[in-house]
Amino acid sequence: MRLERLALSNVRNYALLDLEPQSGLNVFIGANAQGKSNLLEAIAVLGIGKSFRSGRDADMIRDGCERGMIRGEAVRGEGRVQIGCSIVKNGNSTRKTFTRAGRNVRYAQFLGALTVVTFVPADLQLVTGTPGERRAFLNTALAQQDAEYYRALSHYQAALRQKSALLRADGNPDEELLAVYDRTLAESGAIVVLARQSFVEALAREAAIAHERWSGRGERLELRYAPNVAFEAATQEAVRAALASRLREVARTERLRRMPLAGPHRDDLLATLDGRPLSNFGSQGQQRTAVLALKVAEYLVMRDRSGEAPLLLLDDVLSELDEQRATAFLGGVGDYEQAYVTATQRPPRLPAQSALFIVDAAQVRREGSVAC
Repeated sequence: MRLERLALSNVRNYALLDLEPQSGLNVFIGANAQGKSNLLEAIAVLGIGKSFRSGRDADMIRDGCERGMIRGEAVRGEGRVQIGCSIVKNGNSTRKTFTRAGRNVRYAQFLGALTVVTFVPADLQLVTGTPGERRAFLNTALAQQDAEYYRALSHYQAALRQKSALLRADGNPDEELLAVYDRTLAESGAIVVLARQSFVEALAREAAIAHERWSGRGERLELRYAPNVAFEAATQEAVRAALASRLREVARTERLRRMPLAGPHRDDLLATLDGRPLSNFGSQGQQRTAVLALKVAEYLVMRDRSGEAPLLLLDDVLSELDEQRATAFLGGVGDYEQAYVTATQRPPRLPAQSALFIVDAAQVRREGSVAC
């Protein structure tokens, strides 16, 4: 999979941009605040429909404008695909519209047209950050390639919001309505849980291989899915029954505390190094190496499952790694079909024929290629 054209109109600091990336590695070099990260953010929006930064959708629209547009043309196994995202401000509200082949589509139909793996500075906190950050990591990867997962997650989150609102609003909520919400949470939650477990098992295998290759100390990295509700068998019925049983057990406490207390919205992804929690006992270098291995694993698992390599977006992370780790990461994903790197200066040991671009005040010019 590769992106052949990226067009921006009134996005962040770009008034207009028409960019033709090449296959392989595309490197964008420039000082801070010139627009490098904005380029990768726009590509990520074409993949996951939202920014990898925190903040509002309206923040992506150029100052003084009411509408921003991101369009892309990509080539993948099934042929050529044209995708777009329009962001429009209307008073205090913002509306996003998605297109495929020039036609408006729902987000669920847009998702998966272009798959991406992002690696941003905040990802270096995946090991030490909150469980919510790790769940978001799993959701983003799975939703791009598994339509059933996205549907189940959407149903689960909708029921969870409705149940939360009911519990907060009423100290004596409608029992029949709560039962309806709990049935949806158990049924959709079972799909979410099983998909997460399978994905984490695949991640764990690849991450362990990558980490062993890089650590040089014989340390053993292990990733483990930690579901909030335990289950005996990895079948949809067994997980659904376990969730339903747990929801009945915590029902009284939920009413007293006025909040949902059980389900995959409380799952976690745990990392250990030689059996010890990496978040508590790992050095900063060990934690960074583990996150590098995790992101390589994400890329490889997504590639192997779909048969197509996702786009790899590296936003100003190589500068936070020493030369050995930076080189190891680029080598770890090996045969990427197309990757994008931003940096304030040219990274060391780039692969031959990498395309170099200079970014200055939202102007992008091709500098050349790295010679063999």
